[in-house]
Amino acid sequence: MKKSELDTLREFTVTELRQKARDAKAELFNLRFALRTGHLTDFSKIRAMRRTYAQIQTVISDKQMAEEQHGAA
Repeated sequence: MKKSELDTLREFTVTELRQKARDAKAELFNLRFALRTGHLTDFSKIRAMRRTYAQIQTVISDKQMAEEQHGAA
């Protein structure tokens, strides 16, 4: 994921990010399924999707921590 794409992720709300995380997780499942059935030829897609999912989760975590700190102050 490019830096510009990561910056656009940071503009979404936590709810929207959770939906994107669910979509990424579903896509990861489909890629793993395709790998097991022999239909996947480009294995780098799995790694890229895992990284995308992790980046989304990181942004969610950052936003939640920021909300907790802002709410506690």
